[in-house]
Amino acid sequence: MITTRLLATMSLPAFAILAASPAFAGEVVGTVIDASQTVALRAAEVRIVELGRVATTNADGGFYLADVPAGDYTLEVRYVGAETVRQPVSVPETGEVDVTITVGVTTGREILVIGQSANLASALSRKRSSDTVSDVLTRDAIGQFPDQNVAESMRRLPGINILNDQGEGRFVSIRGLDPELNSTSLNGVRLPAPESDVRSVALDVVSSDIIESIEVKKSLTPDMDADTIGASVEIETTSAFARRKDLLAAKLEGSYNEYSGEVTPKGSFDFATKLSDTVGISGGVSYYKRKFETDNIEADDWVDADGGVFPLEVQYRDYDVERERISGTLGLDFKVGDNTELYVKSAFSQFDDQEYRRRTTFDLGDFEDDGPSSFDGVSATFSDADQEFTVERDIKDRFERQRIWSVVAGGETHSDGWHLEYLASYARASEKEAGSVDPAQFERDFEDDGVVVGFDYADPRVPLYSVAGNVAAFADPAGYGFKDIELTALSDAQDEEWSAKFDIGREMFLGSATFTVQAGFKGRWREKSYAKDVEFYEIDDYTLADVFGEQTYRITDIGPVADFTSPTRYFFDNFDQFELQDIDTQFDSATDDYAVSEDIMAGYLLGRYENAALRVIGGVRYEGTSNDISGNLVTLIEEGGTLPDSSIADDDTVIVMPVSFEKDYDDWLPSLNVRYEAQPDLILRVAGYKSLVRPKLSKLAPRFIVEENDEGEREGEFGNPALKPYKAWNFDASAEYYFGRNAALTAAVFYKDIENYIVDTVREDDTFNGIAFTEAVIPINGPSAEVWGIELGFSKAFTELPAPFDGLLVQANYTYTDASGMVPIDGDAADLRKISLPSTSKHTANATLGYEKGPFSIRLAGTYRDKYLDELGDEADFDRYVDDHFQLDLSAKYRVSDMIQLYYEWVNINDAKYFAYNTFGGGKNLYQYERYNWTMKFGARLTF
Repeated sequence: MITTRLLATMSLPAFAILAASPAFAGEVVGTVIDASQTVALRAAEVRIVELGRVATTNADGGFYLADVPAGDYTLEVRYVGAETVRQPVSVPETGEVDVTITVGVTTGREILVIGQSANLASALSRKRSSDTVSDVLTRDAIGQFPDQNVAESMRRLPGINILNDQGEGRFVSIRGLDPELNSTSLNGVRLPAPESDVRSVALDVVSSDIIESIEVKKSLTPDMDADTIGASVEIETTSAFARRKDLLAAKLEGSYNEYSGEVTPKGSFDFATKLSDTVGISGGVSYYKRKFETDNIEADDWVDADGGVFPLEVQYRDYDVERERISGTLGLDFKVGDNTELYVKSAFSQFDDQEYRRRTTFDLGDFEDDGPSSFDGVSATFSDADQEFTVERDIKDRFERQRIWSVVAGGETHSDGWHLEYLASYARASEKEAGSVDPAQFERDFEDDGVVVGFDYADPRVPLYSVAGNVAAFADPAGYGFKDIELTALSDAQDEEWSAKFDIGREMFLGSATFTVQAGFKGRWREKSYAKDVEFYEIDDYTLADVFGEQTYRITDIGPVADFTSPTRYFFDNFDQFELQDIDTQFDSATDDYAVSEDIMAGYLLGRYENAALRVIGGVRYEGTSNDISGNLVTLIEEGGTLPDSSIADDDTVIVMPVSFEKDYDDWLPSLNVRYEAQPDLILRVAGYKSLVRPKLSKLAPRFIVEENDEGEREGEFGNPALKPYKAWNFDASAEYYFGRNAALTAAVFYKDIENYIVDTVREDDTFNGIAFTEAVIPINGPSAEVWGIELGFSKAFTELPAPFDGLLVQANYTYTDASGMVPIDGDAADLRKISLPSTSKHTANATLGYEKGPFSIRLAGTYRDKYLDELGDEADFDRYVDDHFQLDLSAKYRVSDMIQLYYEWVNINDAKYFAYNTFGGGKNLYQYERYNWTMKFGARLTF
């Protein structure tokens, strides 16, 4: 543990205040740093007691107080975790100030500059000083972040839960709302989404090793982009001027997953240094490879039979996954004179995902009418003497690469009460897949072969099967003939955005208060596109025996299975023998393509009033949106169907017609944030604002898909270019009580009235954009939805307890969210049913018990969320829910010396599992079950 002895004669130290440069007439300019002179302290409150004037330190610890009359004053500085410091300062007639304040003790106590206490103090200080309702995660003085995955770090904050993928946190749900209702920016740049079908950014793409802080802003001010209803997630990388001493640190780590049984590497380094008093450079690189396995069971097409319900399709899936992440940042900071700071920051993240999936599927569709051969509600048998059934065995060999890159250049200038802020940025995200076999399929139809398959539903999460009768036929790989292979020749999603911003503000002084008028402009120019080319191939005289492999599935025996890579090698080695299936290829290659341009021109005007106790920020923002959208109308007419020219199709026919739309809309978005310091340790807040979230570009795109059979029945799936954005009026009120040396108790209530909530509906016997259909899935704007809830938080470092208990730390939070809306039944806008909003958990809670003393630091963290609605079904009984989730994680650190720290992490100690279900028949019927087991990480951090 790095510590520093304190200087001079006062109580437990916190920091020193150093004048950065002589102030011009009427100006006091300075910097707040910690007593070890290691880092600048952001969010410290600096107050001129006699004038009631207040300033808050920025990222480099600097503060600026303009137009200070000549005279003698007292500067008062507050920072959570430290005692308030007061120091006299004299502003002469010339207005020039040259003052240094140093704080220390004679008690022999030491101040921590790293670890959990430092993280807690920094986070609470930023929360306390914020203009908005917000929560913060930060690094400590030597660049340690509390967790190693950005998404999983955020679940420690109030009101946040994580939507997992393969056991890893990916998307962030805030206050129980769909991740699509959040926005994410990096160094002030709105991040585009690599995936083709979403706006939300998967935060597991970005390594936390390169992150300085994450701030979750739950209310908005007029100078902020208004495209969020959940919260605005603002990620920042480090700055050289945020440190007083140079930083050079490296991490080396091994990661072991109990399922895969392999140790995989992770390494990173980051640095920050000043090349001179006016130029600084900072950056870092992180690399992480992880191998893990997942055992999965999925079921679908649940039907009712005498004695209970059962699924017509059951899948047993065995995943073996290798994920590789590379992230890097580089930043330059410049000081130009006394009044201007400039910066250039860039960030890059690459996420590679190699996934192998073996799957054994039972297709029991022919038993739908008569039910199983025998059934008692707990177990069922299916005999091929009664009905035919199919067993399919396939293998997926898929490699996918996601990239996010951003660069921003900007700066700030302040002089004589004027403040300018300006930036220009470019960001690009992509997701690409080419040459993946997804999947290669083998199948066998069983009819009068003497095979009986039994299913045991005693554990509804884990239905197990057994085989009786002609077991040899069931287990013979040569009996499973090749069906087809689906080759993803190209899956290419591109999302890029240019932006430019300019703000100007003028500060005026009204006795003991200040009033600021600020206005600004921002332009955002976005292009998102998706192109997919899929090819289907068939071949004769090819069976599973030609590519037979060994399984790694642990739940039950799903053999015979294919080898991971043999089907891919067989396909490319014998490519000239495979026959392309033209119709399927044409159809699937045209259905998903789209391109959307989105231009947003925004401007705002705000006023800011602040005195010693009260801060009010109010104003209005205008955002004008313009879209150009293109896609395809793709129609598949089966043999015997009617072609557009009224003739009869001699064969299956695919017709592709490009379509395009344009739309424009305007929004005026007022907001008001009030912060009242009722007493030095009690902050009260009230906020009200209007915001919007634009529709998913993939749902907005005119991708019209129609399949017509020989009887003239037309099934469709449509995007909807007429979709309106979600719009919400939001209200927040909170109280924050800061007590003790490093402690806070917080409570908040929130309410959101959301219009135009978007849901997928099933409509029958209708037309859409002039296209007739028998049945179709169409996204529409539903009626309004309401969200309300409470957040409670507690954080405390128990430094006042007698040793050895003075190293205890506790953090806990709880959020209750009630989010409900109405959706049409069978597409009838007059017939509605009430739902909880997708991805909304009523209860989320996080608790952390930490201990930090001397060289030891240990933390046990638990996270909980209850069930949430994942997807709407055709009927309420078939809505997809994701079950409750509780997970325990442990981390421990030991500082060998000032240079070396060893650490250990145990992730998912309790082997928390994933379970999705429907409620058909009154039970919890399996849709998806997954287990991943635990992962251990061990490594060393070196600080030079």
